[in-house]
Amino acid sequence: MSGYVIAIDQGTTSSRAIVFDDDLRVLGIGQQEFPQHFPRPGWVEHDPEDIWSSVVATVKAALADASLSARDIAAIGITNQRETTILWDRETGEAVHNAVVWQDRRTAEMCRRLVADGAEATITARTGLVIDPYFSATKLAWLLDAVPNARERAEAGRLAFGTVDSFLLWRLTGGAVHATDATNAARTMLFDIERNDWDDELLALFSIPRTLLPEVKDCADDFGSTLPSLFGGAIAIRGVAGDQHAAVLGNACFAPGMMKATYGTGCFAVLNTGSESVASQNRLLSTVAYRLAGRTTYALEGSIFIAGAAVQWLRDGLGLVSRADESGPMAARALEEEDVYLVPAFTGLGAPWWDAEARGSMHGLTRRTGPNEFARAALESVAYQTADLLDAMRADWPAAADTVLRVDGGMVASDWTMQRLADILAAPVDRPTVLETTALGAAWLAGYQAGVWPDAEGFSARWQLERRFEPGMDAVTRGRKLAGWRDAVRRTLTTN
Repeated sequence: MSGYVIAIDQGTTSSRAIVFDDDLRVLGIGQQEFPQHFPRPGWVEHDPEDIWSSVVATVKAALADASLSARDIAAIGITNQRETTILWDRETGEAVHNAVVWQDRRTAEMCRRLVADGAEATITARTGLVIDPYFSATKLAWLLDAVPNARERAEAGRLAFGTVDSFLLWRLTGGAVHATDATNAARTMLFDIERNDWDDELLALFSIPRTLLPEVKDCADDFGSTLPSLFGGAIAIRGVAGDQHAAVLGNACFAPGMMKATYGTGCFAVLNTGSESVASQNRLLSTVAYRLAGRTTYALEGSIFIAGAAVQWLRDGLGLVSRADESGPMAARALEEEDVYLVPAFTGLGAPWWDAEARGSMHGLTRRTGPNEFARAALESVAYQTADLLDAMRADWPAAADTVLRVDGGMVASDWTMQRLADILAAPVDRPTVLETTALGAAWLAGYQAGVWPDAEGFSARWQLERRFEPGMDAVTRGRKLAGWRDAVRRTLTTN
C-alpha cells in the first residue's frame, strides 16, 4: 500500500486538504475560504453546505496538485474546528440550521443560569470544562429549542448531532457512519472524560436525547470509507481529532510535560499531563489530549479566542494592513516607549478569565500612537495571553515549570512575533520545520492506523526543529509590560 495520506483540515475560516508522503513531505494542497455569518452581535454561524462543498473541492484540488488519484491514497485523516455544533436530518443529511460556531456567545445567559443553579461543579468534575458558551452543549440545547419542531424530531430519532468532524463523516460515507473521536466528544460538555462515555445526567440537564449523539471512537480507528463517487474511488478514513489535539500529535508532544501552542484564528495552548487528568485550580480546562488503542492521554488546555483574528481586524476592520504578514515589520517600527495594549475580547475572554461579556479595548493611547503601535499591540496581545496561560499551567501542574513551547499555525511564520513571545514568556519557543502540524497530526493518525506510517516513537524521531527563539528581554522591561497588560485586562473584565 502507498504511504500517501490526505489530511482534511476543516478550520474556522477555510477548509484545506493536504497530501503527505511517507517522508512527511507536502505533495499537494487545496484551500478554500468560506463565508462567515454574524446575524446578531456576538453570534457567529457557518452554512454547513459551505463547509461541505469546500471540503470536497479542496480534496479534489489537493489530489490534482499532487498528480495523484484516489487509488493512490492509503487513508484520510480529519481534523476540525472544535465545539462548532451542527444538527441535521438523518434521512436527507441536510442541516436544520446554520452551524453555531465555537466563537458564538448567544447562550451566555443560559450559562449564567447554570452557574447560578450550582451546576458548574458537576460539569467540571465530569467533563474537565467550565460552563461557557464556547462548548457544544448549550449550542445544541439552543438549536433544539429555537428551530421549529427540532425537539420533536430529535426525540423521534430523526435528527443527528455532531461537531464538524461528525457531519463530514456522515456526508463522506453517505450516512453510513455517525461517529466522532474522544477529543471532539470531550469538548461538548456532555462527555465524561474519566469514564469515556456520554453522561446521562448531563444529557438530562441540557434536555438532550441520547439518540442524537454519535459513537465515540479512538483518534486512530476505522471511520468507514468515502463514497466512490466523491473522489473517483473509495478512500478509507482512519483518523479523526479536533484541531488542537491533532496539533499536539503533529508536534510530537507524546511525553508528559510537553506543550504546544497553535496560533490560528485563536490560540490554544495544550500541556500533555500523561495518564493523569489534572483538576485545574486556575480555570484551565482538563481535557483529552488523544486516545489511542483505548488508552487516554490527558492535557491541560488554555483557550484564547482571538490571536490571528486580531491581525485580521487590523486588515479588515481598520484597514491598517493589506496583508497579515505586514504586521510584524510594522510592529518592529513601533515606538518602544509607547506602551499600548489591545485586550482582544471581541467575543469575550477565554482562559483563565472566562468572561463571556467582556469586549475588546485599547489602553495607553497617546497622540503619538499610530498604525505601527496598533500592529505591535495586536501581536503582543497574543504573547501576553499565552503568558497568562503558562502561569496558570505552572500553578496547576509544577512539572510544567521547565517546558519548552512548540508552536504552529499561521502566526508563527513571523519572526518578530515568535521572538516577542519568547521574550514575554521568558522561555524558549521552538518552531518546527513542518508548520502544517495540525494537518500533519491528522495525517499521522490515518497513516499509522492504515499501517503505512510509523508509531509514535518513530514519528517523534522525525520531528525537526527549524528555529529556537531564546528570550532576550530584560526582566525589568518584561515586568513592566506584563504589569501594564494585567492592568488593561482588569479594566476590561466585567466580572471584577
